[in-house]
Amino acid sequence: MQKFLIIQTAFLGDVILATPIISELNRIYPDAKIDVVVRKGNESLLANNPKINHVYIWNKKEGKYKSLLRIIKAIRKQKYDEVITLQRYTNAGLMTKLAKTKSRIGFDKNAFSKMYSKTVPHSLEDGTHEVERNLKTIAHHGAKKLVRPELFPSASDRVAIEDFTKKKYYCLAPASVWETKKLPTSKWTELIEILIQKGEVKLIGGPTDFELCADLQKEFPKGVHNLAGKLTLLQSAALMENAEMNYVNDSGPLHIASAMNAPTRAFFCSTIPQFGFGPLAEDSKIIETQDALDCRPCGFHGHKKCPLGHFDCGHTIEISEESIR
Repeated sequence: MQKFLIIQTAFLGDVILATPIISELNRIYPDAKIDVVVRKGNESLLANNPKINHVYIWNKKEGKYKSLLRIIKAIRKQKYDEVITLQRYTNAGLMTKLAKTKSRIGFDKNAFSKMYSKTVPHSLEDGTHEVERNLKTIAHHGAKKLVRPELFPSASDRVAIEDFTKKKYYCLAPASVWETKKLPTSKWTELIEILIQKGEVKLIGGPTDFELCADLQKEFPKGVHNLAGKLTLLQSAALMENAEMNYVNDSGPLHIASAMNAPTRAFFCSTIPQFGFGPLAEDSKIIETQDALDCRPCGFHGHKKCPLGHFDCGHTIEISEESIR
């Protein structure tokens, strides 16, 4: 096997959870060229990865189908031994179908799955971790069942965060695309009140998370730093790696922490870890409500607001010295 193409055009966390396939293919076939397709904005996650030959970027903003056709033309020029698509939706399936390859592999949920050489079942209900599900697509090559994701911050990424690491610190990532995946703001405030007695608090996230982090920061005149939108993804990864602890929602930063094997405490509100997106760091723990809520989980993904209006799955999570340890 000489050339592989991996297609994962979903979100930040999905790309991170695809990296074990890259590392396993590289382990099994050290001389193989491994190319990857991601959506615009996620390519920086794969920077500096020595196991990747080339990254194709699907830029939907320049024209969803115009960019899609451009990528299809580019990958058709290559003769891949195998194309592995981890995205379960139509566009990724179309890329897979039109690629010139000996073998097409993907999940059975894709609309083009009947045209694949091999399909793998995908279920969010059996408790299997997403990394395990992904690695099943290359099990026929002798891949391990579970491998931790990986990211590769550069030396310059580490230099960029040096000023933030001179004192003992904790990283908090309070945001999420989905409201019902976010620990309530009042709970983050309770958490900061405990942590600020022990060290500095670094609030991290993207540019759109700045205001949420600013609202948290204004409650504390000293020791809380709003870094949302000020660090790249790999700089954030480097910062999380050396934190005393990282506190995250069921969202992208959780998987960044896993990739850096950084200590992690993950808050699960409306979703549950049994869906397969829990932390993989050696020092990790899931924090969730202890109440038996009939309404939880209320879906495989988050919602813009609690369907029942009470958000008990978030408000009943205990924040205490013991629970967050």
